[in-house]
Amino acid sequence: MRRILRDSALPENIRRSLSISWKEGIPAAIMAGIVDYYMIPYALFLGASTPQIGFLISVPNLFGSITQLFAVRAVAVSGSRLRFVLIGAITQAAVLFLAATLALRSGPDSKVYALIFLLTVFRMMGHLIGTVWNSLVSDYLPPEQRGNYFGWRSSIVGIAGIAGIGIAGVLLSCMKEISQTFGYVLLFILASFSRAVSARLLSKMADVSSCASREGDFGFLEFIGRFRESNFVRYTLYVAGVIFATHISAPYFSVYMLRDLHFSYLQYMAIILAGTGTTLIVYPIWGRHADLVGNARILKTMSFLIPLIPLLWLISKNPVYLFGVEIFSGFVWGGFNLCVTNYIFDAVSPPKRVRCLGYFGLINGFAVFFGAFLGGILAEKLPPLLGYRILTLFLISGVLRFFAHFLLSGRFQEIRASVRRVSNFQLFFSAFGIKPLTAGDED
Repeated sequence: MRRILRDSALPENIRRSLSISWKEGIPAAIMAGIVDYYMIPYALFLGASTPQIGFLISVPNLFGSITQLFAVRAVAVSGSRLRFVLIGAITQAAVLFLAATLALRSGPDSKVYALIFLLTVFRMMGHLIGTVWNSLVSDYLPPEQRGNYFGWRSSIVGIAGIAGIGIAGVLLSCMKEISQTFGYVLLFILASFSRAVSARLLSKMADVSSCASREGDFGFLEFIGRFRESNFVRYTLYVAGVIFATHISAPYFSVYMLRDLHFSYLQYMAIILAGTGTTLIVYPIWGRHADLVGNARILKTMSFLIPLIPLLWLISKNPVYLFGVEIFSGFVWGGFNLCVTNYIFDAVSPPKRVRCLGYFGLINGFAVFFGAFLGGILAEKLPPLLGYRILTLFLISGVLRFFAHFLLSGRFQEIRASVRRVSNFQLFFSAFGIKPLTAGDED
C-alpha cells in the first residue's frame, strides 16, 4: 500500500487523495455500523410493530435503489462528482441528527413513521454516494492497482465498522440504567458527527473529470429483455432470488433477539459481532479461493449453505449457540458477498459497468423491498413455531432460499476460462486451512 501511495507515476494530489480516502472510511464505517445494526433496535425502542420494521427496511432500500438510475443526472446538476458526494455526506449527517431527536418526541406512531422517512432519505443519498464515490476513486488508480488498494481499504474500514458496533452496544448497555432515551440520542448524534468528520475529509480530496461512453447507454427494459442471451442478466436474477428469500427473515433476527428473547444489548452486540467479525476475517480467504476456482463456483456453493442459517436459529435460544451460528453465517455470507461484486467486474466491460451496477442494484433493491415487506406481513399472521411466530418466518425463509438456489444457480456460468475444478470437500478443507489447494488439486 505504501508503494501505491508513494508511486512517483501518480500525481501528488492523487496520492494525497488516496491517503485521505482510507482515513475518511474510518468515521464513515463507524456511522454505518451504528445505522445498519442499531436502527431496528432504535425503532423497537420508539414503539415500532413488526410490520413497521418491515417498512423500515423495505421502503428505504427500495427508494435508495431507484435513485441509482439518476446518479449521472445528479452529478451533472451538482457540477462534479466530488461536489455531489460532499452534498450527500452533509445531508446524511443532518438526517442522522434529526433521527437522534425523535427519541425526545411524544407519539409513538409519528416517531416511527418519521424514522422511516428519515432513513429513506439517508438510504437514497447513500446509494447515490456509493455509485459516484466508487466511480471517482476508481479513476484515481490504474486497473492493476485498484484491487490491492480497495482490498486494503476494505480491511481498515471493516475494523472501524466493528468498532462502531461495539461502541454502540457498550453505550446503550451503560445508559440503560440511566436513561435509554438519552442513550439513543447520544448514539445517533455520534453517527451524525462521524458522518460530518467523513464529509470534512472528503472535501480535501481531488476531483477528476469522467468520460462518458455511448456503449453503456441502454435502457432498463432493454437490459431485462436480454434475459435469454445475457449471462449477466440471469446472474442478476439469481442474486435477486437469494436476496428476496433472505430478506423475508433478515430484518427480524434483531426483533427476535431483543423483543422475544429479551437479550441485553451486550448479548445482541456479541452475536452481531460474531457474524461481522468472521466476515472480515474470511474476505481474504475467499478472495484467494475465488482467484483459483472462480467466483461462480463459490457463489453457488455458498447459496446452497445460506438456507441453513435461519434453520439453525430454530434449534436453540442459547446466546452461546447463536454466537456460533453467526460465526457460520459470517463465513458463508463473507464468501457470497465478496464474489457477488467480483463476478460483476468479470462479467461487465468498463463502459457498461456503471449502468449495469445501477440496474443490478435496482433489481436487488426491489428484492429487498418485497422480501422485507412480505416478511413484515407474515410475521403477524403465521402460526407460532416452538412458541414464536418469527421462527415460522425463519423456516419459510430457509425453504425459499433453497428454492432460489436450485431454480436459479444453474442459469449463469463462470466468466473466466482458466479456473480450477475441485470438489466441495477440497474447497472447504482449503478454506479452513486444513489442506490448502495446490496446482495439482483437480477433481
